[in-house]
Amino acid sequence: MAARMAGRSLSLLILAAVALRESCFSASSHSLKYFYASISDPSQGLPHFVTVGYVDGQVFVHYDSNSRKIEPRVSWMEKVGKEDPQYWDTETQISRGHEEVFREGLETLRRRYNQSEGLHIIQVMYGCELRRDGSKGGFMQFGYEGRTFLTFDKETLTWVAPDPQAQITQRKWDAIPGWNQRNEVYLEKICTEWLEKYLSYGNETLLRREPPVVTLSNRTEAEDGTETHICRVHGFYPREIDASWTKDGEVWLQDTFHGFLAPNADGTYHYWISVRINSKERGRYRCHVEHDSLQEPLDMVLNETTESESNRGVIIGCVVVVVLLVIVGTLIFYKKRRNGYNAASSE
Repeated sequence: MAARMAGRSLSLLILAAVALRESCFSASSHSLKYFYASISDPSQGLPHFVTVGYVDGQVFVHYDSNSRKIEPRVSWMEKVGKEDPQYWDTETQISRGHEEVFREGLETLRRRYNQSEGLHIIQVMYGCELRRDGSKGGFMQFGYEGRTFLTFDKETLTWVAPDPQAQITQRKWDAIPGWNQRNEVYLEKICTEWLEKYLSYGNETLLRREPPVVTLSNRTEAEDGTETHICRVHGFYPREIDASWTKDGEVWLQDTFHGFLAPNADGTYHYWISVRINSKERGRYRCHVEHDSLQEPLDMVLNETTESESNRGVIIGCVVVVVLLVIVGTLIFYKKRRNGYNAASSE
């Protein structure tokens, strides 16, 4: 049981890690990408085969061998079915075909690598990009056991294989008449046409601009007089963002650490970057942020007050408020008492 649980977790982690890397760290303006994973020994409800589609890093379609049905994951994909009533049935049949091919492929590779039965995994990643400069790009890659198995080279229209077992498939695929040319056409033309169509369906979501919220954390002081400052950038869309620490207006890379660019539940993104500096030079540093939603870059200034001074200020402020409340309360008490005494005397 423990081995099965570990195998399931490993498979999901591999798929999630690949998807995160491809969906979050691309430099393209818009992208359409698909990820397939086929597992030889599924357990406890884990599907044998999964397909996930991403537009600009957001899941928009999903298929697995349990449901055996491709389904939308975003509301704007409902427009596709209205425009083409056969779309979902056609895509479901294609996915079912892929499922069977992958099932056979797993057994073939297991024998080719002389492996015993158990947990094995095939992955496929492919997609296209529409970059900011108007250029296009595409990629197609197969993996086995979490390692690269075959990669399509669009320049030479051939497959690249890293080991002898993969070279067997390489020679077969390169020998199929027109196969590699069709792959190039798909990546350079058909894929980008679908991407443009999906962008038109989801333009209110995919083409929106959400400005980043930038906050600076409290610093931590070390014995050597250095401080660590963290600049957090969150709630922005699209995902491309340029965040850096600057010193005297110049990008500062020394002792700078970058976090992961990751999605939020609402489809926006978050990111962080930290820097370690000399406390005496605090005023020379800025957190610099550029994003498509901003008319001008943001430059966040570090707080010049120390943490102890800030805390002392809060304490002093609280004391002042308490003293004022006491004074005001006393005045009100005596005023009411005097008014009450005068009223009693007049009776």
